[in-house]
Amino acid sequence: MTAPVFVHAGVAGFRAGGQYWLDGPEGRHAVTVKRLRAGEAVVLTDGAGSGADGTVADSAGKDRLLVEVSAVRHEPPARPSLTVVQALPKGDRGELAVELMTETGVDVVVPWDAARCVTRWKGERRAKALAKWRTTAREAGKQSRRLRFPEVTGQASTGEVCELLAGAAFAAVLHEAGSTPLATAELPREGGIVLVVGPEGGVSEEELAAFAEAGARPYRLGPSVLRTSTAGTAGAAVLLARTGRWGR
Repeated sequence: MTAPVFVHAGVAGFRAGGQYWLDGPEGRHAVTVKRLRAGEAVVLTDGAGSGADGTVADSAGKDRLLVEVSAVRHEPPARPSLTVVQALPKGDRGELAVELMTETGVDVVVPWDAARCVTRWKGERRAKALAKWRTTAREAGKQSRRLRFPEVTGQASTGEVCELLAGAAFAAVLHEAGSTPLATAELPREGGIVLVVGPEGGVSEEELAAFAEAGARPYRLGPSVLRTSTAGTAGAAVLLARTGRWGR
């Protein structure tokens, strides 16, 4: 059985041979849901690149475990980094997009308020929706055994997306009108890659023009048109394989 992953903010300071308590919501989940007992393997991570392999040494009550650490690992940021600008989908498809992109290996997810988005994040709804995306990234990061969880930024305007594209080593917009397949694009080995995924209604001509001025070209994935909630994952898979990140 694969060792379950739990979040612990102090992992970066752990040492092999040391014993550390896992408590709070994560400890409660380990005891009451996973029903872990002494001798079972666990992995602890801070979600920022540090991880610890260990075994349960003891449990105390219903909300904490004592973990004996056998090894500590530190994972540097991946290169080139991959950021996906995700237009806001309808309903819970935003969380689906974040979950799939996290499992695939995306480093940063930027929620984008595109002109043709049906969904709008405003006021209280913005805070709640953003919290859901961040929680989804954290849980998907644990499930996919990542030591470094993706960052989910605040909601970005088109102007802010342009600034992001202008600073990228490679910038692309997924668009059915693109004449070049993403699978044949020349990609950098260092720096940042930014991929823009439009809403179900498509990227507007004004947005395409603004992105082109910022240095982003339109690319296509293939002969079919994907939904916005899955296009980012498909595009990320192409880029991660082509940059060599999946082959290391």
